[in-house]
Amino acid sequence: MAKAIHSMIRVIDEEKSRSFYKSAFGLNVADRLDFDNFTLVYLRNSETDFELELTINKGRTEPYDLGDGYGHLAFSVDDLDAEHVRMKAQQLKIRDIVEFKREGTMLARFFFVEDPDGYKIEVLERQGRYL
Repeated sequence: MAKAIHSMIRVIDEEKSRSFYKSAFGLNVADRLDFDNFTLVYLRNSETDFELELTINKGRTEPYDLGDGYGHLAFSVDDLDAEHVRMKAQQLKIRDIVEFKREGTMLARFFFVEDPDGYKIEVLERQGRYL
């Protein structure tokens, strides 16, 4: 059986991205591999072994074109309202909380936040399939 281990995104400013993911989601550097033309930084926290890989291409100054194929990363949290307040206080680029229902049944509560490179991240309340 296959096991998901990481997702990779390309970023311009390593420090800005590390700072964002640390403050927003408590992700710390698990490993850092430096090469001549690029650097790979693996981030994770104690909640899971799944990692976010930041790829920093040296010399790149132009923002990446995210295109129309990228969707989002997703994190689940125990207290969605508290996380929304916390991230808003940090002046992160954040959207309002959405309640997603079908036939009156709550399927999900979530909001989106955007990282320094424009990647969208969904923050879901832990319930149902989003534990």
